[in-house]
Amino acid sequence: MRIGIPVAGGRCSSHFGRCEQFALVDADQQSGQILGTEWVQTPPHEPGMLPGWLAEQGVNVVITGGMGPRAQGLFARHGIAVVLGAAEADPQELASQYLDGSLSSGQNICDH
Repeated sequence: MRIGIPVAGGRCSSHFGRCEQFALVDADQQSGQILGTEWVQTPPHEPGMLPGWLAEQGVNVVITGGMGPRAQGLFARHGIAVVLGAAEADPQELASQYLDGSLSSGQNICDH
């Protein structure tokens, strides 16, 4: 499985569409082990483009602080699960918490 986490300042971005890069965390879902992390620069911002780009990267799940409804719909069309309300924390820590079922998510902090 591959988990995509938008990153700003080395931590999970509170706003999906305005991140500096993505942490693409490869994991074995059965064992809950992180196999590796690839840090990739975000392509130039273009509305609606990131869901397709992340699908091309093999992402199955996106963990973020906030995301607008249009982006959520685009991810659903690509078969990518979205976890909203994640804390501004280390991406690998969030991925580990997701894998072991302890990830605390909350309210979508995106206001559009």
